[in-house]
Amino acid sequence: MAINAAVSSVNAATVGGHGDTGFPLIADGLPAAILVDPIADSAVRHAADNFSGDIERVCGRRPLRHADLKGARGRIVVIGVAGRCAAIDRLVAEGRIDVGDIVGEWEAFLQIVVDRPFPGVTEALVIVGADRRGAVFGTYDLSERIGVSPWHWFADVPVKRQANVSIPAGVRRDQPKVRYRGFFINDEDPCFSGWAKKAFGGVNAAVYAHVFELLLRMKGNYLWPAMWAPKAFAADDPNSMILADQMGVVMGSSHHEVMMRAQDEWHRDTKSGVTGGAWDYSTNARNLRTFWRGGIERMTSKPSGTYESVVTIGMRGDGDEAMAEGTATGLLEQVVADQRAIIADVTGKPAAETPQVWALYKEVQDYYDHGMKVPDDVTLLFADDNWGQIRRLPAPDAGRRPGGYGVYYHFDYVGVPRNYKWINTNQIEKIWQQMDLAYRRGADAMWIVNVGDIKPMEYPLGFFLAMAWNPDAFTPAVLADYPARWAEATFGPEHAAAIGTIVTAYSQYAARRKPELIDQDSFTIGDITPDGLDGGAFGAMVAEWDALEARMLAAKRALGADRQDAYYQLVEFPIAAMANLYRLYYATAWNRKLASRNDPRANAFADQVESTFQRDQDLTDRYHRIADGKWDGMMAQVHMNYVIWNDPTRQTMPSIVRVAGDTPEHRRRGGVSFVARTVSKSGVIAIEATAFSRLHHGAGLRWTAIPHLGRTKGAVLALPQGRPATTPADGICIDYNVDVAVAGPATLTLFLAPTLDTLGGAGVAIGASMNGGPVQTLRAELTATGGAQRTPGEKRWADAVRDNVVRLSTDMGHLAAGRHVLKIWRLDDNVVLQKLVLATAPVEPTYLGPVPATN
Repeated sequence: MAINAAVSSVNAATVGGHGDTGFPLIADGLPAAILVDPIADSAVRHAADNFSGDIERVCGRRPLRHADLKGARGRIVVIGVAGRCAAIDRLVAEGRIDVGDIVGEWEAFLQIVVDRPFPGVTEALVIVGADRRGAVFGTYDLSERIGVSPWHWFADVPVKRQANVSIPAGVRRDQPKVRYRGFFINDEDPCFSGWAKKAFGGVNAAVYAHVFELLLRMKGNYLWPAMWAPKAFAADDPNSMILADQMGVVMGSSHHEVMMRAQDEWHRDTKSGVTGGAWDYSTNARNLRTFWRGGIERMTSKPSGTYESVVTIGMRGDGDEAMAEGTATGLLEQVVADQRAIIADVTGKPAAETPQVWALYKEVQDYYDHGMKVPDDVTLLFADDNWGQIRRLPAPDAGRRPGGYGVYYHFDYVGVPRNYKWINTNQIEKIWQQMDLAYRRGADAMWIVNVGDIKPMEYPLGFFLAMAWNPDAFTPAVLADYPARWAEATFGPEHAAAIGTIVTAYSQYAARRKPELIDQDSFTIGDITPDGLDGGAFGAMVAEWDALEARMLAAKRALGADRQDAYYQLVEFPIAAMANLYRLYYATAWNRKLASRNDPRANAFADQVESTFQRDQDLTDRYHRIADGKWDGMMAQVHMNYVIWNDPTRQTMPSIVRVAGDTPEHRRRGGVSFVARTVSKSGVIAIEATAFSRLHHGAGLRWTAIPHLGRTKGAVLALPQGRPATTPADGICIDYNVDVAVAGPATLTLFLAPTLDTLGGAGVAIGASMNGGPVQTLRAELTATGGAQRTPGEKRWADAVRDNVVRLSTDMGHLAAGRHVLKIWRLDDNVVLQKLVLATAPVEPTYLGPVPATN
């Protein structure tokens, strides 16, 4: 599902049948043997064990294992690290393989077929890692190519049985472009935690064995563990830390948990006098230093070396809160200096030799913006606004620094303007646009994403880590093809196109507004007309969900029984649950509107509210029963009837009103669904951004259409991203021919995907002009602080993330009837245009679905 092999420009090899030229990994049901040196690193041995299991999943037989060449005969697979595997080193010494271009490279690997490499061995497939994770990734890469999804356990994706599998001859080389790539399990109560307790007795090493394997199969290497109180990764089950290192996972701690300490540890063992006091460095520095030293001492307690880690440094308030108001930059610089002194003292080597990261999250970014400095060997981890818009990045002309830059991104969040953690609402097109921007601006040292409970974020997480492996390979064409590639790898080639389009539509619809932000007042409703049509935006959205659910069920019927569990988790449940939620609130809106008129048809909608509320629970219960109850508890998140930013205490049905005088005829005529209609307004022209007339490129930039990005048919942006601002003199613009039917004063409204000024300026800018007139600058002045909306910029940000759109309007002067040419100008980077509305009559566009241009 990570489908790295499908997108990497250097990974062109394919898996073929027995008749193909290449190495017969499985021939007539018999697998090649596997050779792994008994003194190989434990991570290599873990991967080899899992690879043996993968071959058994494919052909039904587990391969023979060899510890050396003495008993090896016929066909073998050799897995090892260059310089640490006798068989591989022998081939290198004899000139049979060349490892020169991977030696010393981070996590690089080779896969190469060698004829008659050793006496008695007819052919060998050699997987060579430049280091231990290189060998691990080279092995799991092969697992994926033979049809074993990284999600075979975590989403029950079945493996197709094959009697013959051949690996093409030649050399395959690969390595990551981003150094640390991983995810953060967060906001994990009640779902991940409740599930783990039922299935494994708690969040322990038994759970993490599956998490680590999933991460490595997706070619990730870095993890921030679950941390909601009362969890502490290394303290709760020391075997978790040991197993991570044994499997090759680099452990870290979240943006506010520093020095390899879980925050909850501060509140334990308070009798010692060290922990539990004030989390304040100005008054309790000695105890804090003792506490932090304990984290580094634990990291270095490995019998032979250090548990591989990236140490988070700095300081936030206790419990992931901001530091006290007025905290001085100088004090925080002293915190970092003292932490690095502890690292150096405990490890016995310069602090710069221990990987460290400073997370510039929320208010911590303010310290950075005001000049706080950390040593150049520390990775600067920029963050998004918790809603998918990156807040700060290095300037286009910023030089390289040893520690580099990274990004902390969110698929899940607890905070303002409201929590969102029930279900996947992330568009891969948006992820691509933001992370491509980050990569082009030099953020390639670390990519880590908050995935909540892991499930149900399977689809965007697989995309994120596949892109992190090789951002250069993710061109717009590859992005467009990704959904079908994912569906093919998960459900088979015969269903790829249909399921890919279904998943894309779901992602777009779900991203319009997070479900926790939806209620009966979220969208407009029209009125019930004699022909049963509702002209409001809410009705149009419900109609789209109805149609999508029908397509989803049709695709389901074409799948075999072995794929039904995976389909329910990855496709059916998200679509059915979201469609049902829209129907519930839509029915609530009509119930209240009709009841306010004392119209008995309100009762039909009251019935529908009750039935959809029950169906929500039924869908959840079914999720918890699939795979013999394997995922019981994983979908327990409350997601209805939020009234403040935080969780309701329990799932409750919206209130309904019943009206006297109800009859069966009223119930029948009340209706349970409506067909959406588009209301045309004279004097209003709506144009999809991708429906341009002409493109004008320049300054090394080309306008590019990105289908499905945003709320409409797609968006346009200038590529490559990461370039400096331009002016109209550079001539980078888009022409839209518009035919005005009604003369009058014109207002232009541009609909943009929300983005932030990553240089810390006044907001990203775009230009507009009419008929060769002066260029007007429109600026998205959004201020993302993550706190209360006290300023106009913060209010605009809250509105933008709530609706997943930025609206910018300007007066274009009086327009006569007839043809006009509207030009949109590239001024700033990171501006994503979705739609344009030119009005010479009053208009209030609230729905941004696929509405055709009208006059």
